Amino acid sequence: MELSSLTAVSPIDGRYRKQVQHLDEYFSEYALIKYRVLVEVEYFFFLADQKFFKLPIKARTALKKVLDEFSLDDAQQIKQIESVTNHDVKAVEYFLKEQLDKAGIPALKEWIHFGLTSQDINNTAIPLSWKHCMEYEYLPAVINLQNHLYQLAAQWKNIPLLARTHGQAASPTRLGKEIMVFVERLNNQIELFSSIPYAAKFGGATGNFNAHQVAFPKKKWVVLGNAFVEDILGLQRMQFTTQIEHYDSLAAHFDAIKRINNILLDLCRDIWTYISVDYFKQKTKKGEIGSSAMPHKVNPIDFENAEGNLGLANAMLEHLAAKLPISRLQRDLTDSTVLRNIGVPVGHVAIALKSLEKGLNKLVLNEAKLKEDLENNWAVVAEAIQTILRRENYPNPYEALKDLTRGNHKIDKKAMHDFIGKLKVSAAIKKELKAITPHNYVGVNPEY
Repeated sequence: MELSSLTAVSPIDGRYRKQVQHLDEYFSEYALIKYRVLVEVEYFFFLADQKFFKLPIKARTALKKVLDEFSLDDAQQIKQIESVTNHDVKAVEYFLKEQLDKAGIPALKEWIHFGLTSQDINNTAIPLSWKHCMEYEYLPAVINLQNHLYQLAAQWKNIPLLARTHGQAASPTRLGKEIMVFVERLNNQIELFSSIPYAAKFGGATGNFNAHQVAFPKKKWVVLGNAFVEDILGLQRMQFTTQIEHYDSLAAHFDAIKRINNILLDLCRDIWTYISVDYFKQKTKKGEIGSSAMPHKVNPIDFENAEGNLGLANAMLEHLAAKLPISRLQRDLTDSTVLRNIGVPVGHVAIALKSLEKGLNKLVLNEAKLKEDLENNWAVVAEAIQTILRRENYPNPYEALKDLTRGNHKIDKKAMHDFIGKLKVSAAIKKELKAITPHNYVGVNPEY
C-alpha cells in the first residue's frame, strides 16, 4: 500500500497527521537534509568571509538561492546520491559540489565540508532544527496554554470550591486559585527550560580541529569555531568534545519537557475528576456521539487523549535523556538512529496540547453543583472554629470538634450552630463563629 494517513504505521503520520504536519519542517528526513545543507553552505560562506578563498558574488548568490529555495526535489536528489555513497552527510557534500559546478566555480569545491567530520554537521544541524522548533512551535504553544489557564483562573477567581485532600472533603478553596497553581508551575518550568543552552559540537574528527590546524597552523581555530557556531548559527559551541556533542543540554531539554508534561498530566486528571463529579459540564457539538451505547454521555475524551499522548511522550523523552549522553569512548553510532526520533515525542506533546486546548474550550462551569457540595460539607469549617477557639484559649478545642465531626452522623449548618451555641464563650465570639460558612471560608491568596 502507498503511504497515506490511512496506511501510516505511526498515528503521528496517520490519524493525527493534520495536527502535527507542521513539525515536518523540523524533524522529517527532508528537514534534516535541509538543515545539513544550511550548515554546509553557511560554513562555506564563513570560510570565504574569513579570507580563506575569494568567492565571486555571482557564485554566492547562486548558493544562497539553493539554500533559500531548497525543495523536496533537491532532497530527493541528495537521497539518490546517498543510495550510491551509503553515507548521508557525504551525499550532501557531493550535492553542493555539483551546485558549485553549476555556479561556475569548480575550483572552490574542496572548501565544501573543509576539515569537517559528519558530526560537525549533524551536531549543529540537529540542535538548530531543535532550537527552531522549540522557539517557533513548542514554547509558544505551552505559553498560549498557560495564558488560557490564566484567563480561566481570572474568570473563576471568586468561585468557592470544596477542596479534597486524600480524596476527602477539606478546607475550601477557590477554583481560580486551583487553576493558578498550574499557571505558576508552568511558568517556573518554562523559565527553567528557557535557561538551557542549545549546545553544538564543531571541532573536527575527534573535537581537536586536527585537520584544520595541520592545514592552517597559524589560524586560531577555536576562536573561528566559536564564531561560526555562536555568531552565525546562534548555538553554543561546547569547547571540549569527542567526535559528538555531549547531548547533556539536549537531555536537559527532554527532562524539562517531561516535567512540563507531568504538570499537564496533573491538570488533565484534576479537570477529568471535576467533570466526573459534575463541577463542569461540556459543550456539545451537533452530530457528535459521546458513547456508542449510552446516548446521555459526553465523555471527557480531550483530557483523556492529552493524558495518553503526554504519557507516550514522557516514555520516549525518558529514553532519549538517558541514552544520548552515553557513548563509548570518542563515539559509537547509537546516537544517530536515536536522534532521528526526537520529533516523535514532540509530535505527541503537540497532539496533547491541542487536545487540552480543545477540552478547556468545552468546559461549562456548573456553579450550582459546587455550592451544593459546599453546603453538604459543613464539617470543613471545624478547622476554622477550633482555630478561633485556640486564639481564645478555649480548653481542648481540637478534641471538641473532632468528637463532633467524626462518625457517620450528618453535620449540617444547624448541627454546627447548635454546637457553637453550647460553647462557653462570649456572644461576640459565637457571632464570629456562626458567620463562618463553607462558602466563605476560603482563605486568602496573592492578587493575580
